[in-house]
Amino acid sequence: MTVRAALVDWLQRMAPATARERGAALWSFAYFFTLLAGYYVLRPLRDQMGIAGGVKNLPWLFTATFISLLVAQPLYGALVARLPRIRFIPLVYHFFVINLVLFWLLLTFDIEKPIVARVFFVWVSVFNLFAVAVFWSFMADLFSSEQGKRLFGFIGAGGTAGALLGPLVTIWLSVPLGPVNLLVAAAAFLEMAVFCVHRIERVTDPPRHGEFRAQRIGGSAFAGLSELMRSPYLLGVAGWVSLLSFGATIAYFAQANIVSATIHGAAAQTRLFAGIDLAVGLLSLATQVFATATLLKRFGTGIAAAALPVTYVVGFAALALAPSLSVVVTLQVAQRWMNFAIANPARQVFFTVVGREEKYKAKNLIDVVIYRGSDALYGWVYDSLQALGLKLGAIAVCALPVAAGWAVLSTALGRTQERLATKTDDQGAAEWQSE
Repeated sequence: MTVRAALVDWLQRMAPATARERGAALWSFAYFFTLLAGYYVLRPLRDQMGIAGGVKNLPWLFTATFISLLVAQPLYGALVARLPRIRFIPLVYHFFVINLVLFWLLLTFDIEKPIVARVFFVWVSVFNLFAVAVFWSFMADLFSSEQGKRLFGFIGAGGTAGALLGPLVTIWLSVPLGPVNLLVAAAAFLEMAVFCVHRIERVTDPPRHGEFRAQRIGGSAFAGLSELMRSPYLLGVAGWVSLLSFGATIAYFAQANIVSATIHGAAAQTRLFAGIDLAVGLLSLATQVFATATLLKRFGTGIAAAALPVTYVVGFAALALAPSLSVVVTLQVAQRWMNFAIANPARQVFFTVVGREEKYKAKNLIDVVIYRGSDALYGWVYDSLQALGLKLGAIAVCALPVAAGWAVLSTALGRTQERLATKTDDQGAAEWQSE
């Protein structure tokens, strides 16, 4: 058997698909790989800058991120309404590359470094959500619910592989090159992601997606809000995402407080954050390649989505008993692993059963504005609980029932998604069968 034949056979076992589906999945894998490699080059630098700016300033930074997203959301909505997918997706990433070049210049020439560091923290938070939300909107537009269950785990593994490469780049090059020069590497990864977008469009055209390449989605720049408000299903997904932010924010603030108190020095803190990213990546990649598709097909999206809040229930209970650095690091690794490997693919399948406008506008509103708005809200909640005198263990106890309610919501959304999928999966499935 040739190497190519062996590779095709392995891919067929990992992600059963037709030739056309496989081509689209491989380029989607590469797209997510380059996108998250670029982000994970930036993430440790962002986290270190957040601590350098003062842990007490984190709620303000989260609030600034939310305000920035409120401004950006209608601009993105207008772009989606007026331009076809093949044009507005590359434009989004080119815009972020220009931003990175500007940050590199400001930090290289040491221009107002404390202010730039805070702005950079906010910008990376905005970039992460926008860039990934655009990616998954594209995936939900390309694939049906049934295809998503088979392929989203494999495609997500591309992002995980990129998330593994990013920390390695940071660990290996942050000392010899300096952290600031890593911004150039991140920009190069984003440009490679744009190349992958064009390749996906070519691979999936024809027969299914040729008409979408030049077709505008249309509608209003603010349509995402009206679509969200009139759909109980989308409101439920929005609630799920808000609770995702709740768990992540509590864990992040716990990490920031404990790390700032126990580990001193920017280099040591950056290496710890990069090490966490590396551990999450290894665990997630193994799960996505070997187990995600099987778990989604066997247990459905509801149980898969509920795996994350159940992880938080266990983690918050452990944190209540032993609020230490080792427990916080373990919780961070476990919750991010479960999110990337199991819960996130399930959540993305939730959006395969809604219309195109909802996939790009309402989804972006949920994944970007509602998520970061929840970050800002829960950041102030955490700060207020601390002001009332609650220690980390007591805050974890308060978070336990919220995580339990989140698990119940997950199963309800899964039942609704499965019901809607029966109406939509058959409509386009035959169009992917042509070789």
